[in-house]
Amino acid sequence: MIAFGLGTGFSPVAPGTVASAVAALAHHWILAPLPIWLQASAVTLAFGLGTWAACRIERRSDQHDDRAIVCDEIVGVWLALTACGESWIGTVVGFALFRLFDIWKPWPISWLDRRVPGGLGVMVDDVAAGAAAAAAAWATLAFMALQTSST
Repeated sequence: MIAFGLGTGFSPVAPGTVASAVAALAHHWILAPLPIWLQASAVTLAFGLGTWAACRIERRSDQHDDRAIVCDEIVGVWLALTACGESWIGTVVGFALFRLFDIWKPWPISWLDRRVPGGLGVMVDDVAAGAAAAAAAWATLAFMALQTSST
């Protein structure tokens, strides 16, 4: 159930997006109000558990990064949202940017996706997409705040 995002990975349509959306809502309501060090701890713990779970599923199925494995999307969106604060606009911006980077996979995300094997490989490209999304979200939200304060 860890690898499959408590069942969200079995969505017949866009399981990665469904898992990311559920994870974004969980982050907004549960993790965002917490101090950043607790959010980082949750991301780190989820990364470790997700890597372990993805390894087990890959060994059993003999298939790399099955589309039903969505623990990587959960970790990636949580990482992205650590830069977004508690606002709904931050949650939406972080979610959208994470999905953009996760689907688009610009370098080095695409390189990690192709080169890193096993459960770590399942997780690491989404962590990189989450980190890129966090940086882009932080910059976007800071720019929006500047625009709002100058008007």
